[in-house]
Amino acid sequence: MWRAFFLAIGIYMVIFGLECLGVDRVSLKFRDPPPPPTAVTLFQTPTEGPPKQFVPAPWVPWSLISSGAVVCLYSFTIPRRMAGK
Repeated sequence: MWRAFFLAIGIYMVIFGLECLGVDRVSLKFRDPPPPPTAVTLFQTPTEGPPKQFVPAPWVPWSLISSGAVVCLYSFTIPRRMAGK
């Protein structure tokens, strides 16, 4: 079970690192909260703030790929059966 868990985490990290290599900026669906209204009227609709942006730093994709590869290699070294432990 631990072997599959670590392998899945490692593969996910590698895939996420490759995705970060391919994008410059990610716009998230969640939006920043709007500023508080100065005056409230009866038919005023709340305005949404700008969408949240995720801009990965240049080192993020490479560290995710390398960490994921190390975790995958670690998962291959875990014995299939832990001898009585």
